[in-house]
Amino acid sequence: MAHRVTLIPGDGIGPEVIEATKTVIDAAGVDIKYDVVEAGAGVMEEKGTPLPDEVIESVEKNKVALKGPITTPVGSGFRSVNVAIRQKLKLFANVRPTKNLPGIGVKDADLVTVRENTEGLYSGVEHYCDEDHSVAESHCIISRKASERVVRFAFEYALQEGREKVTAVHKANILKATNGLFLETAKEVASDYPEIEFEDRIVDNMAMQLVQKPELYDVIVTTNLFGDILSDLCAGLVGGLGVAPGGNYGHDKAVFEPIHGSAPKYAGQNKVNPTAQILTGTMMLKHIGEKEAANNIYQAVEEAIQEGEKLTYDLGGDAGTQEYAEYVASKL
Repeated sequence: MAHRVTLIPGDGIGPEVIEATKTVIDAAGVDIKYDVVEAGAGVMEEKGTPLPDEVIESVEKNKVALKGPITTPVGSGFRSVNVAIRQKLKLFANVRPTKNLPGIGVKDADLVTVRENTEGLYSGVEHYCDEDHSVAESHCIISRKASERVVRFAFEYALQEGREKVTAVHKANILKATNGLFLETAKEVASDYPEIEFEDRIVDNMAMQLVQKPELYDVIVTTNLFGDILSDLCAGLVGGLGVAPGGNYGHDKAVFEPIHGSAPKYAGQNKVNPTAQILTGTMMLKHIGEKEAANNIYQAVEEAIQEGEKLTYDLGGDAGTQEYAEYVASKL
């Protein structure tokens, strides 16, 4: 029986990396029926919103979505569609694995960042304080409920994946109320999982530790903004955003998207590396019970990169997006 999955191509390079991912998933023999819905800058003129109702309705119905990157205007324009999707669907945990592929990156790493997805500074609760827009204020809201939920998710993920340690990252030395609440809650949850080692790190120290010795860390759980920053740092260790997948999980729904943005300057050039989106596809496949296909695709990506015959420019080759995807597919 075919799996029913919502497909959100996105904008910029989104449609190209999504098409590449579909090529590889098809080659793996997984039967998926896609409900295609559009979101982002491309639908603003027609729909009057970058996030039409049918996008959320489709994910509500199918419970799982594969999503390409969507442009977020800087400094003005509409708010992030990516954040809005996570909030509307109550996707409270953002999971970003970081693992070396053959010959790529500057450090050996195999760790996972679990990022709280619904509150904190990144949630965008902010306003101007005066008519001249000369003073602005953001609210960092941290709740015990959301903190407990995401930390417990991180421990359950560690158990499921055979991970041995969870590190809570915070700034409780300065932000004693908000980050103090997050840390206190993390410690309480950790007591329910004595079989998993627990520790905490201050975020600035954690950034240095990850650069110097990422091999000491396993699962990192942290607040929204810190998770966004640290997961990009981790991606840089293993080759950049072009190889960094991600997934957003709620209680009964999940949306899978790569870490990288929409890179509109490369749109339509058949140039960018689709590996992050392909590996994001493997996370989706595992979620819907197609673990064997997911593992086969991951191995195909490793083999293609190791052989190095048809790689995109950032991996040292001159192959196009679709050519690289077909090369990966040929390894299945």
